[in-house]
Amino acid sequence: MGIPSSSVSMHLVLLSILSSLCLTSKAAQYRYHFCSNQTTFSPNSTYRSNLSHLLSFLSANSTTETGFYNTTAGQTQTPENTVYGLFLCRGDLSTKECRDCVSTATKEIVQLYCRDEKVGVIWYDECVLRYSNRSFFSVMEDEPRTVLWNLLDITERDRFLQLLEKALSDLVPAAANALSGAKKFATKETKFTESQTLYSLVECTPDLSSFDCNRCLQGAIAKLSKSYDGKRGGRVLSPSCNIRYEVFAFFHVQAQADAPQPKGKGKISMVIAIIIGVTIAASVVLVVLLYCFQRRKERKKSNATNEKNSGKSDGLLSFHVLLSSSRFVGGAALSGWSLVEVLVDASEITNVESLQFDFETIEAATNKFSDDSIIGEGGFGKVYKGVLLEGKEVAVKRFSMKSLQGLEEFKNEVLLIAKLQHKNLVRLLGCGIEGEEKLLVYEFMPNKSLDFFIFDSKRRSQLDWKTCNNIISGIARGLLYLHEDSRLKIIHRDLKPSNVLLDHDMVAKISDFGMARIFCENQNIASTKRVVGTYGYMAPEYALEGVFSVKSDVFSFGVILLEIISGKRNSGFYLTEHAQTLLAYAWRLWCEDKVLEFVDNFLMESCWTSEIVRCIHIGLLCVQENPNDRPTMSTVVVLLGSESIDLPEPKHPAFSVDKFTQIDEFSVNELSISNIVPR
Repeated sequence: MGIPSSSVSMHLVLLSILSSLCLTSKAAQYRYHFCSNQTTFSPNSTYRSNLSHLLSFLSANSTTETGFYNTTAGQTQTPENTVYGLFLCRGDLSTKECRDCVSTATKEIVQLYCRDEKVGVIWYDECVLRYSNRSFFSVMEDEPRTVLWNLLDITERDRFLQLLEKALSDLVPAAANALSGAKKFATKETKFTESQTLYSLVECTPDLSSFDCNRCLQGAIAKLSKSYDGKRGGRVLSPSCNIRYEVFAFFHVQAQADAPQPKGKGKISMVIAIIIGVTIAASVVLVVLLYCFQRRKERKKSNATNEKNSGKSDGLLSFHVLLSSSRFVGGAALSGWSLVEVLVDASEITNVESLQFDFETIEAATNKFSDDSIIGEGGFGKVYKGVLLEGKEVAVKRFSMKSLQGLEEFKNEVLLIAKLQHKNLVRLLGCGIEGEEKLLVYEFMPNKSLDFFIFDSKRRSQLDWKTCNNIISGIARGLLYLHEDSRLKIIHRDLKPSNVLLDHDMVAKISDFGMARIFCENQNIASTKRVVGTYGYMAPEYALEGVFSVKSDVFSFGVILLEIISGKRNSGFYLTEHAQTLLAYAWRLWCEDKVLEFVDNFLMESCWTSEIVRCIHIGLLCVQENPNDRPTMSTVVVLLGSESIDLPEPKHPAFSVDKFTQIDEFSVNELSISNIVPR
């Protein structure tokens, strides 16, 4: 039974209202964090107690007029236990908004992110909070520094970049030369087109000198310009300063706020504003009540139908609603930093319009799933290249009807990827269902997958060291987002070169989340009796015992890094005369101080020796046998981006010479490892 058009309209109105309420929420919006694991503390230590006191001090002083406060906790006679900290709120915020952000930050940084590290910094849209075991007050620090981008592109990117660079540069003196003790904060609005305005913001911590603030902001602008790729929004975050730009008003615009008001008008305007506010609130309540009343009537009429079809629909409606509402709200919210989710009970929506693509559209795009359109194949089914009516190229994953895991993986992938947005993750455009057909539609990657290049002697010659290094860094940043920077903690569990896709600019994008697992906030490790993934890339604790964590993905990343540099597969390497595994071969050359022999000849022609040796060093750190010895992906990203940080000596890698078991005689949970070709 179809839903009446009036109900559909009411549903859309309700979604619109809910989305607008979500967008105007004052909850602090997390963006990024950094925790240095070079120094840690124990749960019952004096440092931990002092850190708690410091965070309490910061929270208690979060209503300062300047939106900035720094303090210390602990006896200065014992500097190893003294904690230094500060917060900085965005310069346009009210004291309440500042207080709410700082309150959130003081809780989340120790509960979710930096649990036992002595150095931490966390950024939100509204504020930044940091602490350390050393004094950093009045010291300009621009590392760690990260760049985040809006998901949407801008037209006339070159003209936009010129306008952006000028707008940001014009703001620097205004912020840097602010009076002592005042906010070092400035914003600007610049007309780009008739319908688009560029909004720019720069800010430093007020304890910096004018010179240091200028230096920090100029460095951030240079960083933004260097990595700019045509996005309509972006920001650079660092401990001492930050910059941001968008084509929507992300700060409180106060245009005309200071204009003189005609006598007597102020009170009238206030009354009108209150009347409008009350009217809107009453309208919202009325619409919600009418909607609930009508849905209750319809449920009574359709109970029998729902019971008859529940076996077919219950599992699918939940993620159809998620995709539909996420797409609807995301499309309305051009801020684009993260999808705003409107959660609706699956039993409330049975409308086929919740699907983004109908089956006929996808079938036509792929020429009826012709063999000529196939661009990949795996255990889930086949992947086709498609062209939509408007000319947009897409990749269509068609799940095999014979696959026992098809429906479970399909739900998993849709639920996960619909929530994830990052430059180094493949983008899900939609899905389609027709009977037993299950389809996912992705952005098309013209350069296929990483294994297509690195394991082919002819195509490999197209990869110079700069491209390979960018691919390695892209994979690392994508994993960091999954592990730490998204709202969910996600373990991929099947990271391998065939699941790293390359776009037209050879930017790496992690794909295939059918095997991924979501961890709870405080969960760090899990186990399973059903080991899934690809042998050769599995961490030993996962392959042998079914235990997995973020360090399992770190191991897979290390294997891929070594494969990129050597041009050789880890799987099947025991067939060569060099060693029984690629990891053992790398380890042997490292110990013999012959590590450059590990590097593929094509890369040696274009690389800096110090850079590639450092990458091999990082790869060996990632594949160490003990998960606790492997770095986190946040550490890996920092190490890849800096040559000044000393690296620890790697320990014996997993599955090396003395630990190796003949692979064709070895099985895990009754799954033979003799089939070593990636699926």
